[in-house]
Amino acid sequence: MAYSIFWTVFACAYLTYARSVQVGTQSGIEECKHQFAWDRWNCPDSATQPKGLRRATRETSFVHAISAAGVMYTLTRNCSLGDLDNCGCDVSKNGKVGGRGWLWGGCSDNIEFGEKISRQYVDGQETGQDSRAAVNLHNNEAGRLAVKATLKRICRCHGMSESCSVQTCWTQLSDFREIGNYLKVKHSQAQKLDIDKTRMRAGNSADNRGVIADALGSIALTELIYLEDSPDYCRTNISLGLYGTEGRECVQHGESLTQWEKRSCRRLCHECGLRVEEKRTEVVSSCNCKFHWCCKVNCEDCSQVIVKHVCAKREGADGHGYKRRYRGPK
Repeated sequence: MAYSIFWTVFACAYLTYARSVQVGTQSGIEECKHQFAWDRWNCPDSATQPKGLRRATRETSFVHAISAAGVMYTLTRNCSLGDLDNCGCDVSKNGKVGGRGWLWGGCSDNIEFGEKISRQYVDGQETGQDSRAAVNLHNNEAGRLAVKATLKRICRCHGMSESCSVQTCWTQLSDFREIGNYLKVKHSQAQKLDIDKTRMRAGNSADNRGVIADALGSIALTELIYLEDSPDYCRTNISLGLYGTEGRECVQHGESLTQWEKRSCRRLCHECGLRVEEKRTEVVSSCNCKFHWCCKVNCEDCSQVIVKHVCAKREGADGHGYKRRYRGPK
């Protein structure tokens, strides 16, 4: 009877929060594509599908973390905005001293709610008891902790003539881009999980869980972890859903480019044994439009040449176009 009631309640909750979960997951995928736009692995659609997620690589760790973070972020935001029933701002600390010269007040984002429901939904997808499931659950948690780590404290002054003798403060979610930036750094620092495979083979399922727990024990929950080395993202590997870097666009010039973006042609093309090919496309659009009374608009046709740089095979290269040694999965 209790079991039946549990699943009835869970099903109702699922219907209540399903839209937020869907939006949060999509936000995570979009952020993944933004963060890796100029990397050899650019968060392709295949990486977010069940087949792609079966591999426990450094890149898959990011997918799990940013997806869990996206779900928690969206649920938290929708809760604070009053879009969800029986959920609102976190006022549990209001009136308490937070620090020297300030008190808790206002409408803090309810991250505890977002964290709880995210854990139910996202972690509930992991039904296995093996090391892969343990790694995925760890990375899910790292994603949620990233949301907490990037929270902002917003304060408002009080006192005579805005003297700011006392402040009331509340916590607020950062822009999701900041969470993506935070997890991108964690991705670059991800640790490979060292599991004693001899003990795993010799033990039963309970012993195996102990081996996994021992391996995880030395790694902070905030860090991303992985089991398998990344494949060569320069090359096409249809079985893994990878299409290599041939044909990928890179950037050489432009305002406000980061150093990472400026080096994209070297990383995507040259270090993968490809050359940079310049492609020019003429685009015609309406311009110099004038309004004539009444009521006609005359426009001219203006052409603009769009220059793009893409990775292409070198002349005389082998079937894959490689002449230089591959330098890792960046």
